[in-house]
Amino acid sequence: MAVILSNTLVSAGIFKMTVAFTGAVKPGQFFMLRAWDKDPLLSRPISVHNYEPGQLTFLYQVVGKGTEILARLQADDEVTIQGPYGNGFPEISGDLCVVGGGIGTAPLYYLVRHYRDQNPTGKCRVYLGFRDLAYAVEAFVALADEVVLDIGGIITHKLTVLPGETVVTCGPEIMMAAVASAVPAENTVYVSLEAHMACGIGACLGCTCETRSGNKKVCKDGPVFVREEVFNV
Repeated sequence: MAVILSNTLVSAGIFKMTVAFTGAVKPGQFFMLRAWDKDPLLSRPISVHNYEPGQLTFLYQVVGKGTEILARLQADDEVTIQGPYGNGFPEISGDLCVVGGGIGTAPLYYLVRHYRDQNPTGKCRVYLGFRDLAYAVEAFVALADEVVLDIGGIITHKLTVLPGETVVTCGPEIMMAAVASAVPAENTVYVSLEAHMACGIGACLGCTCETRSGNKKVCKDGPVFVREEVFNV
């Protein structure tokens, strides 16, 4: 169980929850959250938006019964969290370009913050796409060298990747597929997949995905993959 420090509305249907937590957490990892007994049956996988010593933050979208219950929680309430799970993003030493769509932007903030801490002189460019309302953009602006924002359009139409940049993308599958296709072959591209999960540790096989090397589990083998594993490019 973790004590909730805050749980606030950020935008329409978007909440930011911060809980007390101490432990090692990598950018790109996720936790299984639960604040109910039997209904709904499954915990909810939510990616890490930020981590600082003693404080773990999730940025999540209300899309069903589970997240509706989470959104009603208040400071000093308790929530069950299990994790961190997943292999997370790799350490990036060169220049970085991230491309996020909708709630897929959530795990990219911790990546950018961690990258900036480890590479204070590295160049970091950010592309953020939203269907209607943008949120949490200011946090990226404070860290990145450049932030390109698109609302209501197609963010990949604005994407320009520079030689030597490592690209990381998270968001709708169609957007990530477009990124995987658009980025030159000489640039490394990492994609963070989403999937329905029951356990988060690879035991239930509920989040199996097809890859070039056979079926893999998003929760255990991912959620981060190189583009060639999961997209035809």
